[in-house]
Amino acid sequence: MGAENFGSTSVGSKRTAKRARVLLACRLETDGGEIEARLRDLSQKGALVECQNVPPVGSELVFVRGATRVPARVAWAGKGRIGLEFRHEIDEQEVFVHIGKPQPGPVGFRRPLIPSSLSPEDRRIAQAWGVTVGLILPERD
Repeated sequence: MGAENFGSTSVGSKRTAKRARVLLACRLETDGGEIEARLRDLSQKGALVECQNVPPVGSELVFVRGATRVPARVAWAGKGRIGLEFRHEIDEQEVFVHIGKPQPGPVGFRRPLIPSSLSPEDRRIAQAWGVTVGLILPERD
């Protein structure tokens, strides 16, 4: 899964770094061993991670995702989730490596069309689904 967004946080938030919502595998290297986890949110300054074995607040660890290895501290912990504060900011381009960029379709690629054999109601449902998943542009009035 790629990025859902990459933008500033909400008004009134203490965060200043741009954050990207993702769903990617990652690892946490702790004194007690490695923890397999899911990266849910990433910025230059930290990350939101889901894991079954939640390290205590204040724990020092190393966040690992692909070639990215960054020392971090557990800033907060909740049920199955932790907030990591990186010891140093990672480069913005490094964030983009993990969230990915949409790849253009192959040359001559055409998005699928809705078959004309569908009933008007089925066409409406197919159109709405296609818009939702990004296969079809919304119809203009």
